[in-house]
Amino acid sequence: MTDTLVTYDLQDGVATLTLDDGKRNALSPAMLEALYAAFDRAEADKAPVILTGRDTVFSAGFDLKVMKSGGPQTLKMLRLGYLLSARVLEYPYPVVAACNGHVLAMGVFLMLACDYVIGTRGDFKVSANEVALGLTMPRVGAAMLAHRLTPAAYQRAVNLSEFFDVDAALQAGFFDRLVDGAELMSSAQALAAQLGELDMRAHAASKRRIRHDLIKGIRRQVKLDLADAVMLGLRGRRTR
Repeated sequence: MTDTLVTYDLQDGVATLTLDDGKRNALSPAMLEALYAAFDRAEADKAPVILTGRDTVFSAGFDLKVMKSGGPQTLKMLRLGYLLSARVLEYPYPVVAACNGHVLAMGVFLMLACDYVIGTRGDFKVSANEVALGLTMPRVGAAMLAHRLTPAAYQRAVNLSEFFDVDAALQAGFFDRLVDGAELMSSAQALAAQLGELDMRAHAASKRRIRHDLIKGIRRQVKLDLADAVMLGLRGRRTR
């Protein structure tokens, strides 16, 4: 199955979801809706998932053009993006992120929702750069970073918008493993096939058990983050 933004490829029981908007894989409302549909298809196929991007970009995060519009589409995009973290966290089969290059902001949060993250060696950067863009770190984003990062890296990622190179990202907890670019997809496919041999009932139940509070918190925090976005938009209009 091919969407204009997300390609779905089922091979040997593993579903590969490839983000490709032809540019920086901005998480627009259309891209996010395509991702939800792809995860629904994969779940119906009872398939472990590999999530990856195009060329040298996994995802640059939310679509900034939509973000700057400040209208209903902005709130729709934020809601879909934040809740996608919970959707991936509770997906009942293993999810492997094959991070093929740069990853920023909401792209980072999506990546960290996966069960295992393979990064690519190279001159790539990883950053939750909201503060550098003049935005207070959303609660959902902070929760996703805390879920994976070491305490010191978490502080630098949230408060300083640090740009991590791939080796620093591995040490910080963004990645579980680094491989050469030529090995990325074969490594992800081998791992997904291996994880597919787990007892899926036990896998899903264990996931729900240890992530219950995180997922519940994300769903609660989405409403607060959207309220913040509305207030920021109102302040912005009053200052024009």
